[in-house]
Amino acid sequence: MRPLYTLMIVTGFLLPATGTGAEPTAPPGYTLETFNTPGAAFAGLSRDAGDLLVSDLASGRLYRRGADGKLVAFGPVFPHGLDVIGDPTGPYRVVRADDGLVVAQGWTPVGSKEGPLDHALVALNAAGQVRVISNDFWNPFDFVAASGRYYVIDSARNSVERVQPDGHKSTLLTFRRMEQAATALRSLSPTEFAEGNSYETDAVPAGIALHGGRLYIALFGGFPFLTGAGKIVSIPEAGDQSTPQIDVEALNAPVSVAFDNGGEMLVLEHGIYDQKEGFRKASGRLLKFNKKARERTVILEGLTRPVSVLVWDERLIVVSELGGNLYVLTRAPAR
Repeated sequence: MRPLYTLMIVTGFLLPATGTGAEPTAPPGYTLETFNTPGAAFAGLSRDAGDLLVSDLASGRLYRRGADGKLVAFGPVFPHGLDVIGDPTGPYRVVRADDGLVVAQGWTPVGSKEGPLDHALVALNAAGQVRVISNDFWNPFDFVAASGRYYVIDSARNSVERVQPDGHKSTLLTFRRMEQAATALRSLSPTEFAEGNSYETDAVPAGIALHGGRLYIALFGGFPFLTGAGKIVSIPEAGDQSTPQIDVEALNAPVSVAFDNGGEMLVLEHGIYDQKEGFRKASGRLLKFNKKARERTVILEGLTRPVSVLVWDERLIVVSELGGNLYVLTRAPAR
């Protein structure tokens, strides 16, 4: 089988990026290829045997890179559009689960009537037929399928939900609001956030990963999306899940978490928020943390609103971006 990046080049759907602006960069020891689909807003990434699955919020479609190397749309057109703050919503993620696929579908777009597929976990069979597993969510942004069940992040409810295939749902954990020091907020409003005061934000869980019997959750942090306020926390898949363990702190809106084949954590930062311009261009990064000291290394920087990171194999990592970009990061082989 040809490497993933070779297959992408010949798709005719993904084009090498040729923009004149600053491009993301990787450190020595890595090569980076960028592929752009004009008008797309790529979100979730997953692997289905030898295929790459990608969700596109701009069109409400799911895409598969088939055996011929082309990205081909499949399944229904899911509800899509903009949410109440102007960000795209639609099929956030698609994952292989047993003999079918499961899709996490976002909340109802502004100006649309609520339907059964909105804010839902949806099963999709080989014939393209859909079955709603549960739509008892507010905003199911990410999930993992394991042990015959689904662990779903409900970003709007600040919770982690366990869902059975029959739709039965139980809440594993609801995150408390996070306290922020007034010093971190004085640049926003020196008069409102006086010395000695504090401020609370929603935790806003985003990405989730299962590794070594623990569920790892990226806490994006709520508005005003303070620099360094994000965290990675974890809870056991079984046992006492009431008190999450803090694994990494001082992150800039972490949106996705994964583990490489060596067990080292990868965290994708959405970026740094500016009150006037929103998330700053080129402020997103992919970080790698060693297993022992959790020391961080930047392995991809200069991203603009990235969404998902996928570890393809021991050398290859794929990152999606709302601007319609897919980044393929390849580590050089060990000598």
